Amino acid sequence: MFKEIMQIYNIGKDLGLSRKEINSTLFFKNRFPLIIALMMIIILSVFAIFFWNVALILYGRSIEPVYARGTLYSSISLKDFKDKK
Repeated sequence: MFKEIMQIYNIGKDLGLSRKEINSTLFFKNRFPLIIALMMIIILSVFAIFFWNVALILYGRSIEPVYARGTLYSSISLKDFKDKK
């Protein structure tokens, strides 16, 4: 691994880059700071969990039974069928 890093340094020097520019490319020092990235991940995770819970609650309400509790299938009773022959 050390050999590959040295090759990258040599390539960078051949291209005319300074040691600081090579290090910033290798170690990503010109990127977002780690703390800001972690805060963004945490905030996005909280929003994702919140919206997932809202979706589950809405789905749960959409599959509730159509008929009232205690009834088998509908409000039709047995006496509705007594007159039928």
